[in-house]
Amino acid sequence: MKKFAMTFKALSDETRLRILSLLNQGELCVCDLMAVLQLPQSTVSRHLAYLRNANLISDRREGVWMYYRLEEKLPTLEEQSWESLFSQLLKQEQAEKDFVELKHYLAEKKGTRCV
Repeated sequence: MKKFAMTFKALSDETRLRILSLLNQGELCVCDLMAVLQLPQSTVSRHLAYLRNANLISDRREGVWMYYRLEEKLPTLEEQSWESLFSQLLKQEQAEKDFVELKHYLAEKKGTRCV
């Protein structure tokens, strides 16, 4: 029951939902998330830690940079529930703005590493 409650607590924050929505598009660096969300590193990292502790995302280190992605096997919920969540997130105005911002940011970044 605790794991189930932790999952829903992790989903109960707008910033964490925005992060999940962005990570549903693919792996991103902390600096990518900071740029799109317009939040400081400490805030983004705190939300990422919460999502990681809820087993919703995983991370990997490359040099000094941390990259995050959705966990391959998300916590136990009906598969349709996760599909429904991501489908609903895609319909949100803020998610649309975030995707546009991410697209512009990544185009400017042009595959270079974070600085």
